[in-house]
Amino acid sequence: MALRIALDVMGGDRGPEELVAGALLAVRELSVAVTLLGDEARIRAALPRGADALPGLEIVHTSEVIEMDESPFEAIRRKKDSSIVRAFALHKEGKVDAVVSAGNSGATMAAALKYLGRLNDISRPGIATTFPTLKGPVVMMDVGANVDCRPRHLFEFGVMAAAFSRVMYNIPRPRIGLLSIGEEGGKGNILVKKSHDLFQQSSLNYIGNVEGRDTFQGEVDVIVCDGFVGNICLKLSEGLAEALIAMLGDEIKKRLPAKIGYLLSKKAFSAFRRRVDYAEYGGAPLLGLRGTGIVCHGRSSAVAIKNAIRVATELVQNRVNDHIMELLAADDFLSLRADELDEEPAGAAP
Repeated sequence: MALRIALDVMGGDRGPEELVAGALLAVRELSVAVTLLGDEARIRAALPRGADALPGLEIVHTSEVIEMDESPFEAIRRKKDSSIVRAFALHKEGKVDAVVSAGNSGATMAAALKYLGRLNDISRPGIATTFPTLKGPVVMMDVGANVDCRPRHLFEFGVMAAAFSRVMYNIPRPRIGLLSIGEEGGKGNILVKKSHDLFQQSSLNYIGNVEGRDTFQGEVDVIVCDGFVGNICLKLSEGLAEALIAMLGDEIKKRLPAKIGYLLSKKAFSAFRRRVDYAEYGGAPLLGLRGTGIVCHGRSSAVAIKNAIRVATELVQNRVNDHIMELLAADDFLSLRADELDEEPAGAAP
């Protein structure tokens, strides 16, 4: 039986048309079933003639929308008939296998926590994302869910991201680095220093601190950081990729030899564009939940939505949550200097 993925059609900057188009691509190309949640009239208006009869496609009408600027926890409390809330309610009931949303990421995480809960021994679920590097993909976690963290949270991020890397990219023992301002173990703030000590005691393949410049070199498979730093890295990387492509295009237009060179190297340029395009990597998984949720970029195209649905199905099929629990158990996580796991770093918010 095909997996069924719930898609929040009311999220995203491009409107239901783009998300519905992505759902149709997924149903046709990935052999999955998709439940579209949102305003039924708008969903049907976005469907091509006859597409509503496509096997595997289902529409669930919802009367409310959580906007991007709303407070996450307040929004899910007040808007119980919103597409995000109803999607995770369906997941809890076992009617869908995963949820994909390009809407309010805070509300997506809040709804996921409320309806699915956390895995055992995971205190803070987080958001992981994949970056291209010179040698292969690198997974960074957390990239926005947890702004103020303690050492145990960063350690958990490392375990979850390592399990994700192992399952999704077939890396038996992912190399884990802790993002800091220097490679030496004594560098960084109190949070990073204490987290470094925890990783050193574990059986994970921890290679030590890494700097921002190491992100795209391919010498590490997992980079761990708090959500404040991770989100800045994510947005900076997206902006840099877009700026580089735009600047390269401007330079090519200025010179005839460059235009000729571009025509001769057009396939290489196209491959480069795909390599740095977030749409190719789909959405960012919410790891640490008793279920599967994917957060997509607000500007996600139909291709990005299709790939996010692909990632969701792969997470479910490969039982990534089981791998997370196995890694935690193998590391005897709770015995790792338990007196420091919950210690509050200086300057952190409660």
